[in-house]
Amino acid sequence: MSRILLIEDEVAIRRVLKKILLEEDPNNDIHEAEDGKSAVELFGEGNWDLVFCDIKMPHKDGVEVLEHMMSINADVPVIMISGHGDINTAVDCLKKGAYDYLPKPPDLNRLLSTVRNALTQKELVTEVKTLKKRVSKKYKMIGESDGMNELRDIISKVAPSEARVLITGPNGSGKELVAHQIHEQSERRKNPMIEVNCAAIPAELIESELFGHKKGAFTGAQKDRKGKFELAHGGTLFLDEIGDMSLGAQAKVLRALQEHKITPVGGDKSIKVDVRVLAATNKNLRKMIEEGKFREDLFHRLGVIIMKVPGLNERRGDVPLLADHFLKSIAEEYGVSPKGIDNDAISVLQDYDWTGNIREFRNVMERLHILSGNPISKSCVDKFARK
Repeated sequence: MSRILLIEDEVAIRRVLKKILLEEDPNNDIHEAEDGKSAVELFGEGNWDLVFCDIKMPHKDGVEVLEHMMSINADVPVIMISGHGDINTAVDCLKKGAYDYLPKPPDLNRLLSTVRNALTQKELVTEVKTLKKRVSKKYKMIGESDGMNELRDIISKVAPSEARVLITGPNGSGKELVAHQIHEQSERRKNPMIEVNCAAIPAELIESELFGHKKGAFTGAQKDRKGKFELAHGGTLFLDEIGDMSLGAQAKVLRALQEHKITPVGGDKSIKVDVRVLAATNKNLRKMIEEGKFREDLFHRLGVIIMKVPGLNERRGDVPLLADHFLKSIAEEYGVSPKGIDNDAISVLQDYDWTGNIREFRNVMERLHILSGNPISKSCVDKFARK
């Protein structure tokens, strides 16, 4: 079922359009407006999936109504209709945000095709927005401790720049969340953020993963393949666990950062890339440099800005906020109501040694959600938290 608004001053035209739309889908919820003024009022009262709008109307013409609707919600497809229009009017409407322009009387096949395509586009736009909200929620930074507030402040200053950032911190502390926040607050946010876990890729494949390869470059290379640098063009490349990258791959990454060019494995032509690189590690890179395991020149290329993410043991005051956040998100995943947690239980959790940091804490909260009563008590924490 779609919610559709018909804006047309001629009763006969409204009647015909309504009949066609109901024959297409009897469940369509159709509302009518006979002039521009009432149309503006109706549009502001509800969520619409599609709008038909005449151009020549009393009180306020269709182009004015279109401009008003686009200023309120540009995601709603608006099909303009007119018996007096010309090509210039059609082009003007499309420039102002109309989905399409149909002359009166509209051809039935074209009308139905336009309606179907417009509604499909509206569904896709809604789906994309929903997915973006889920992603944004997934990478939300929870906590009001001094360390977290300082981190947010640094992110707000660094994100709009093009500076490379090296994010350090213990395992499970949320380094990838910082990387996502930097990307989302940058000018590159409309372009992709590509993630590479350097620790999860075998040393012999890391170069192919980063720079791509040509068909026949090695056994199993059955076709050309783009690397992560090329896929991240115009956006951000996040090199997680950079300390686990081989020295050979480090040298090639350094060259890519210096020249803004890459060469696929087995290729002889370089490719220009425009990529902002963020890197993260839980290792002491300065010590690795001394041991000859990490290139000092790459360290300085990556670490224009160095940000340290505090471990959970350094921000115990955030435990109540984190517990509430995870209990709600876990309940949402399970499709049930979130559980509460006693203050005594929170105190016990604050005293734990969180070697696994946020990742470990999240697992503990899921375990307590499954095994404990409501609210989660201190005795339940003592019994189940560290099982």
